[in-house]
Amino acid sequence: MAAAPADRPTTLVLVRHGVTEHTSARRFSGGLGGDNPPLSEEGRDQAAQAARWLTELGDRVDAVLTSPVRRTRETAALIGAELGLAVTEEPAFAEMDFGRWDGRSFAEVAAEDRAGMDAWFADLAAAPHGGESFHDVRERVLGGLERVLIEHAGQTVVVASHVTPIKTLVAHALGAPLEALFALELAPASVSVVAYYPDETAPDGRRPSLRSFNGLAPGRRTLLDTGRW
Repeated sequence: MAAAPADRPTTLVLVRHGVTEHTSARRFSGGLGGDNPPLSEEGRDQAAQAARWLTELGDRVDAVLTSPVRRTRETAALIGAELGLAVTEEPAFAEMDFGRWDGRSFAEVAAEDRAGMDAWFADLAAAPHGGESFHDVRERVLGGLERVLIEHAGQTVVVASHVTPIKTLVAHALGAPLEALFALELAPASVSVVAYYPDETAPDGRRPSLRSFNGLAPGRRTLLDTGRW
């Protein structure tokens, strides 16, 4: 593939996976260390709708990356098939590791480890037993972002990922503190787009721009329609 023009932005099309059985049950569902559930039938339909929607980008997509977690791999496979592109795994974009909370519902964890949950919400450096903190995830995700921006400079890349990594990337693009994650809502199989423009005046030589956030394929019902994601 020919090198992209030096002034062309590197654009990340961030796709959250479709729902699993854990989503509606409000269960912690983390990275590879947990239950690793597949997409439900509803989740596969959501991901397929997002994949068809992304075909509007046509040949402007250069690569498809995915977290190695099952639900994102299944989402990315549908996207790759629609776009005619192979899918490459990028472990940096896996969901937060929730440690011993993984697979447990929010209510169960609140009842069994109230102090741990309170600490987790109060301190972004706190982590569930055996898991990661929000600070850990940010460091991992931003390391992956740096690799993608170097390896895919000037390209458009679809990334199938999860709530925490995508919101981390959006907050970083906006220059917002990590606490902003708690103020962002991200629907299953939603699409967000961040472009990184070359900018010699920026500290790292790039200027991020959030082009869209939490977009849903045409026909998808929203929170306003259903009362739930």
